[in-house]
Amino acid sequence: MLTQRALALPTDHADQLAAGRRRSRIEAAPLPLRPQLQAFSDSLLRARERALRAGTLPRADITIEATLAIVRDLARFLADQRGKQDWALVDVHDIEAFLAIQPKARQRRLTVLRQFFRFARSGKVVLVDPTRGLKAKSSSGFSGTTVAVDQQRQLFRRWTTSTEAHPHEALLGMLALLHAASSSEVRYLRVDDIDPISRTIQLGKRPHPVPMDPASWSVLQRCLGHRENQRTDNPHVVVTKITKSGRSAASTAYVSHILDTCGVPPQTLRCIRLADLVNTLAPKLVAAVLGMDPEGVMFYLADHVEAGRLPDQHERRH
Repeated sequence: MLTQRALALPTDHADQLAAGRRRSRIEAAPLPLRPQLQAFSDSLLRARERALRAGTLPRADITIEATLAIVRDLARFLADQRGKQDWALVDVHDIEAFLAIQPKARQRRLTVLRQFFRFARSGKVVLVDPTRGLKAKSSSGFSGTTVAVDQQRQLFRRWTTSTEAHPHEALLGMLALLHAASSSEVRYLRVDDIDPISRTIQLGKRPHPVPMDPASWSVLQRCLGHRENQRTDNPHVVVTKITKSGRSAASTAYVSHILDTCGVPPQTLRCIRLADLVNTLAPKLVAAVLGMDPEGVMFYLADHVEAGRLPDQHERRH
C-alpha cells in the first residue's frame, strides 16, 4: 500500500536501478558487438547467483557495472578506431592499442578483458584469446607526452622571431626545449649566473655551465632587457610585478603558468629534450651533464626507434 501511494520505495528498487545501469552500458556498445556483451552480463549475474548459494563472496553491482563498462569501451574502440564489427576479428594488436589509451588502468582493464575473452572462447565466439601472452605491467620504455616536430618548430619561431610571446615565456620555452631546463632551474636563475664572455649560464645544480646557442642567447638578452625596464634590484632573471620590489624568486605558480598561452607545459618540453638526449647519447653521460640521478634518466629511454632515425637499408648493406 505504501509503495502504491509513493510513500515508500519497492523492496527491489536497488536491483531495478542496477539493471538499468547495466542496460545502459550494454546499449552504448555498437549494435553488431552488443549481443556478446549482453551474454557476458548474463553470465556475470549467473555467477553471482551461484556465489550467493555457495556462501562465497559475490560480485557487487558496482563491480559488474565497471566490468561491463570496460568491455563496452573496447567495443566502441574496435568499431570507431579499428573498423571491426566482429569479436572474432580482434587480435592482440587491437588489445594493446586499447590498453595504451589509459596506461595507468592497464592491469585492471586487462584482467577484465581476459575474463571476457575466456567467456567468448568458451562460447566459440572467438577461436583464439587475443589477451593471451599480454603482460599486466606495461613496457618500461618512455611513454610520456611529447610534441610533434612541426609544433616544436612553430614554438621555436614564436619564441625567436615573433614579438607575441612574453620574454619570460620565450626564456622558459627555449631553455626547456633546447637545454632540458626545469621550471625550478629557470625560476632560480640569477643574473650573476650568466657569463657574458663565454656565453654560458649556470642552471641549478648542474656541475658545469651550460653553453648558450645564438637563439637561446638572444632570448636571454631580451629577458634581461625586460628585467632592466622594471628597474629592480632583484637578483633573479625572471622578475614579476610582485617580486621586483624584493629579492625573492618568482612564485612556483607564476612559473608553472608562463607557457599557458602556447598550450604546452614546461615539463612536456623538458621531456622532449631529455628523451632525445637519452636515446641519442649514453644515459649516464646525460645524467652527469645535467646533474640528475642516473636511475631517473633511464625513465626517458624509448621502447622503440622511429623509422627516420634508422639508417637506410641500402646504406647499411654498403
